[in-house]
Amino acid sequence: MTVKSDNPNVKSIKHMAFAVKDATAALEAYAKFLHVPADTEVIHFPKSGNKVALFYLGGIEYQLCQSTEVGGRFDAWIKERGAEGLHHICYEVDDIDVALAHAQAQGADLRECKACKKTGSHAHPEGWVAFLDNDAGGIEIEFMQVYTPAQLAAYEKSGAQAV
Repeated sequence: MTVKSDNPNVKSIKHMAFAVKDATAALEAYAKFLHVPADTEVIHFPKSGNKVALFYLGGIEYQLCQSTEVGGRFDAWIKERGAEGLHHICYEVDDIDVALAHAQAQGADLRECKACKKTGSHAHPEGWVAFLDNDAGGIEIEFMQVYTPAQLAAYEKSGAQAV
C-alpha cells in the first residue's frame, strides 16, 4: 500500500482544537508557559454549546474547547478517553469537494457536524467545513475551504449564527 503524503489540495493546518474541562484554566496554563497574549478571551458559542479560547502560536490557531453542557461534544470526548487532549486538526484545503472525494476514495466516511447537524460540506463562519468519521490516531480530521473576502461578506450578510 502506498501512502500519499503530498496531497496538493491541503494548504496548511487551519487550527488544532483541544478538548478541555475548563477553557479559562487551560488558557491560564498556556498564557503562563507559552506567553499567549494576556487579552485572549474565552468566547461562549451558545449554538454549539461550547466555550472556546482562540489564540495563535507559531502561526497556527489553537482552540481550547469546553462543553457548556454535560454530555456535550468535548465533555463526552474527555469522558470517553479519561483525559483532556487534542480533539481534532482542521486542514485548510483549496477545494473541499476535491478533498472529500479524495478521502472517500480512500475509504473515509463523513461525520455529522455536532454544531450544525449536517454531514458533508456546509457553511460555517470562516468557510465550508466537513468532518471525517475516521480518526487518525484518535484525532478527528476536519477540512475547511476558507471563504474568499466576497464569500465571507455574503455569509455574514446571510445572518447565519456563529457556532
